Amino acid sequence: MTPDEAVAVLADRLRAAARVTVLTGAGVSAASGVPTFRGKDGLWRQHSATDLATPEAFARDPALVWEWYQWRRSLIAACLPNPAHDVLARWSQKAGCRVITQNVDDLHLRAGTRDLVRLHGSIWELSCWSHCAQGRRPWRDERVAIPPEQLTCPFCGGRARPAVVWFGENLNERDLAAASAASVCDVFIAAGTSALVYPAAGFIGAAGRAGAFTVEINPEPTDASASVNLAVAAPAEQIFPRLDAMLP
Repeated sequence: MTPDEAVAVLADRLRAAARVTVLTGAGVSAASGVPTFRGKDGLWRQHSATDLATPEAFARDPALVWEWYQWRRSLIAACLPNPAHDVLARWSQKAGCRVITQNVDDLHLRAGTRDLVRLHGSIWELSCWSHCAQGRRPWRDERVAIPPEQLTCPFCGGRARPAVVWFGENLNERDLAAASAASVCDVFIAAGTSALVYPAAGFIGAAGRAGAFTVEINPEPTDASASVNLAVAAPAEQIFPRLDAMLP
């Protein structure tokens, strides 16, 4: 099936759907200039995840981890939401549509997405490394470069960490529950995600088992491509505006 044919099929499904859920990954933000992690120019090709994105790495060398996250913040600060973000923000204003993201860049929020489920947290938020009672709840700091001496918890004075979910950590239970509930839908679309990181990668299968029409939008095949009802081999920033133009 060509991308044009696939778009037409998906548009028909969306018109008839009462509940639509969209899961986005790094590929959705790539068109905005945010580097992906597993693409040909992905961040993990220059840096090791075990050096930079685990609790053990932060415990070993917090200055190095923070240097990397400050660099990532500087890259993301220069990026703007792309057409995929804009379309999904509009869709999220309608009853029955929910957006879940694995991305930590908050470009969905900047586009105006309503009730966004951020599975992996936000690069623009911090939390207490020592898990003090008040510092467990993330606080926002949108400064591109935070002075090292200010990377502290405002509640207990301990060390602050990026409020993102690192490898080896569990997802926030509330976010996980919201994503699981949203997987019970009529159409489930996974866009720009490698379908490798669990539990997020399992939502599309769960949606299919619950009766949803499952769709993948990604330029390259992934582990999920053979198991979905429809695979659209094209970038999200091209497909979502086309779909949007075909819907009432």
